[in-house]
Amino acid sequence: MFTPIERKRYARQIIMPEMGLAGQEKLRAGKVAVVGAGGLGCPILQYLVAAGVGEIGIIDDDTVDLTNLHRQILYSADDTGKNKAITAVEKLSVLNPFVRLTAYPDRLTAENAADLLHGYDLIIDGSDNFETRYLVNDFCVKLDKPFVFGSILRFEGQVSVFNYQGGPTYRCLFPDAEEGDNCAEAGVMGVLPGIIGTYMANEAIKIIAGIGEPLSGKLLVVNTLSNTQSVFEFSRSATAIPAKTPEPAPQQPAGESAREMSYDEFEALRETDPEQVLLVDVREYYEFEADNFGGENIPLSEIPESIETFPSGKKVVFYCNSGKRSLQAAKLLTQSGYEGQSFWAQHW
Repeated sequence: MFTPIERKRYARQIIMPEMGLAGQEKLRAGKVAVVGAGGLGCPILQYLVAAGVGEIGIIDDDTVDLTNLHRQILYSADDTGKNKAITAVEKLSVLNPFVRLTAYPDRLTAENAADLLHGYDLIIDGSDNFETRYLVNDFCVKLDKPFVFGSILRFEGQVSVFNYQGGPTYRCLFPDAEEGDNCAEAGVMGVLPGIIGTYMANEAIKIIAGIGEPLSGKLLVVNTLSNTQSVFEFSRSATAIPAKTPEPAPQQPAGESAREMSYDEFEALRETDPEQVLLVDVREYYEFEADNFGGENIPLSEIPESIETFPSGKKVVFYCNSGKRSLQAAKLLTQSGYEGQSFWAQHW
């Protein structure tokens, strides 16, 4: 039973028919692990604690830096040099003493993931690197736990819910890790993590309380510079569970090996022999729709089954943001015995 003080604290939530006392009780029984107490983690934690989520674990081995303070508003200049997880617990305990908070001043790794996450029902990934995102995804798939995902860079953020009631996973949307810029390299608008983190907290509250429609199978993309929002749908695929390392396949005879192509070379080739050039963007559909250089859009995960549709004798140029996925696509085409040339390129 809630104490009179708790009832008053959560009164504005309880009076909503969608939430009610039953929903608030579910929040109190909720056990959530938040990976990362930085830009996304700060608003996530503040709103979940304020909402009355019963038990929250905070995982972060990083320390507060002066460059964090324009966006990580849970901290102050006096906190520089302190561990974020421990400092967050100290501050959040003042915000709501009815929430059980545990600090894990560790970096999430394959060795400690089971120990750190097994006792929680919902995982929220506020990390800033691909390695951790895939680690969280694979752990959640293995133990059938849902997790809320968010990412931020410059003026754009993304939010989704993965592995929810048999729904798509992170690997369904991003089958292969792609190296890209982070906030330290490309920058981030200070208000953006507040916006995206609040969306993530909202998804977590909906999942725990059993209300509304979570972003399962949907990717919300928010651009704060243009004030636009887009929602892209995706489904569960064979890449939902990490595959075991396959035995090396025998190489089929092929022509010239795949090689990188520069923008100037591509333009010259297209000008002199346009009918022989096939440009293929191997990024996901939502990435292509948001920004593209033209050509066909065939995500990397669909390349193997699409190779037989490529007209023979073409010069096929694959491209993506970093060149990693396009290189893999070019290798797949070359190894298939395709009668033509295969090239790869970064997004020009």
